[in-house]
Amino acid sequence: MNAPVNPTGYRKLAARYSDLTSGMLAPERTPLADAWLGLPMTFVAGATNAGGLLAVGQYTSHMSGIISSAADQAVLGAMDLVFAAAGALTAFVVGAATSALLVNWGRLHVAGREYSLPLTLEALLLLAFAAIGPFTRTSGLMLGLAVAVLCFIMGLQNATVTKMSGAKIRTTHMTGVVTDIGIELGKLLYSNRRRRGVSGPLVLADREKLKLLSYFLAAFFGGGVVGAVGFNYVGFVFAVPLALLVLALAGPSALRILLR
Repeated sequence: MNAPVNPTGYRKLAARYSDLTSGMLAPERTPLADAWLGLPMTFVAGATNAGGLLAVGQYTSHMSGIISSAADQAVLGAMDLVFAAAGALTAFVVGAATSALLVNWGRLHVAGREYSLPLTLEALLLLAFAAIGPFTRTSGLMLGLAVAVLCFIMGLQNATVTKMSGAKIRTTHMTGVVTDIGIELGKLLYSNRRRRGVSGPLVLADREKLKLLSYFLAAFFGGGVVGAVGFNYVGFVFAVPLALLVLALAGPSALRILLR
């Protein structure tokens, strides 16, 4: 005889999962909440960025390279590429602006769950990117749309996580993370023994911060490897599991908004 199904047990498990994800997205932030949310989102960003290079032929998470490329192409007279870079930059900015609009609207109408709105939108856009994929091989317009969608997603995610964490963490590009790792390593290697009576606080590394930043760097790299393999061998449809991962984080809070 099979053991009877225990609906109460499933409900308790679902409630714990919903509470966990709600805590990860709560406006009142803790270092643990930032870590629990930041690591999977950094993985998604790394996968999307690296996979995007194989899928659409360019990185879409860092605007410094795109702006520098636009400047180079302007000097070379390739104005079509300049306009393409401008479109990517515009999509990134609009994505960040959309995040701000959704979060501020959510604070007024669904306080406590406002961050689930832009992340749910990100998941839906990743699904849209997967659907657009097959058409990019035959249509330049659809290829441009795919690039714009990725840049919009990166702007949306970067603004959301930045706003949520109080600018403590970034998930879509590693320049700031690597810089902070270098700063903390410098503090770690600094010797306080040669102060020679100089007053003032000791130079001490924040080991917990260094550890967390190292995890973010590893998550971005790991996501990049997984994304490169996935988009290379599976194609655009690999965006679907990435969308499901984001939806797993934001979905319960978004569902509570719909059912309220």
